[in-house]
Amino acid sequence: MTDGFFSVRDVLPGRRGRTGVIHTPHGDIQTPAFIAVGTKATVKAVLPETMKDLGAQAVLANAYHLYLQPGPDVVDEAGGLGTFMNWRGPTFTDSGGFQVLSLGAGFRKVLSMDADRVQSDDIIAEGKDRLARVDDDGVTFTSHLDGSIHRFTPEKSMQIQHQLGADIIFAFDELTTLVNTRSYQESSVLRTEAWAVRCLAEHRRLEVERSDKPPQALFGVVQGAQYEDLRRQATRGLVGLVDGDGQGFDGYGIGGALEKQNLATIVGWVTDELPEDKPRHLLGISEPDDLFAAVEAGADTFDCVSPSRVARNAAVYSVTGRYNLTGARYKKDFTPIDAECDCYTCANYTRAYLRHLFKAKEMLASTLCTIHNERFIVRLVDQIRASIAAGDFDELRDHTLGRYYGSTNAQP
Repeated sequence: MTDGFFSVRDVLPGRRGRTGVIHTPHGDIQTPAFIAVGTKATVKAVLPETMKDLGAQAVLANAYHLYLQPGPDVVDEAGGLGTFMNWRGPTFTDSGGFQVLSLGAGFRKVLSMDADRVQSDDIIAEGKDRLARVDDDGVTFTSHLDGSIHRFTPEKSMQIQHQLGADIIFAFDELTTLVNTRSYQESSVLRTEAWAVRCLAEHRRLEVERSDKPPQALFGVVQGAQYEDLRRQATRGLVGLVDGDGQGFDGYGIGGALEKQNLATIVGWVTDELPEDKPRHLLGISEPDDLFAAVEAGADTFDCVSPSRVARNAAVYSVTGRYNLTGARYKKDFTPIDAECDCYTCANYTRAYLRHLFKAKEMLASTLCTIHNERFIVRLVDQIRASIAAGDFDELRDHTLGRYYGSTNAQP
């Protein structure tokens, strides 16, 4: 990636938060920014054009899923991820490491565990079989689709992501959980750093081999779970990695399982060690309190499947909290999901109609509620970005979270 990939604009006085711009071959991303997740080259139930209309600046797809179906060669031949899915803006792909290991342990999208109650280096979801095995060279896993055996190495992940052609890609890392032992976390941090070295080398090789393609930015991924020394060690290790031309990673991802109450602290440990002139992406958050905490701690972008996933189960966001539209109280409620929302759904449809769609099992329910939820989160992050520039971040945070989580608020 060329110089000038990222520039900082405004800073949050006395804290790590800032606004900035990420420059990609397919457009700029104004940060902080929420990156909508389109796992299989689609945000489920919503047209790419609609995502653009609701303000999404970029989308993130998943290398694991697209590797299995339809295959990275298909996406490459189509002209890359954006062209394949008819998305004209910036794109991200994650390395596939999270899915290889979380699906391999049977947890799918949620790593549910109690770090205070159990410690194990072979954690498996109840009733599931282990479908992935890690060694120092890579991960061998069983496809959740058809049971076929596959292997991801750092080199393989880079090859897949170069074929997918996203503007921003991530180094292959090992996902650990909060219940892994301290000794395993230590060895995993070293393994992820060794994989990062290999990713960087393979990325540079592919840049030369595929020089006719648009440039791609490679982000290293920081692991280390809940341990401050390991997080700082992992971050310093990645920052110190450079190739023969003196070039390192273009940005950094903050990954791994995080305890919600420690999110800001852990992100702060990492951003303390990161260069200020490179962007930081926090993987897997979207709740309003997490967004404010992450931005204040120095995260620039973040992604999460939650807004679209919960929408398909009738859960919707409002300024006074999240609620479920299938409740009986909404049967004759002819008001919008959120009277303060400017989305297409709130401008045209009522809670009563949306409840009817869910009860009737109509697909339109998922489309309309996903539009609302994605817009709600995108708009909130836009407001956070504007508040940093305007100097009223604290006021926006206190007002927004007070209304959203306030115990005196009645259900909408």
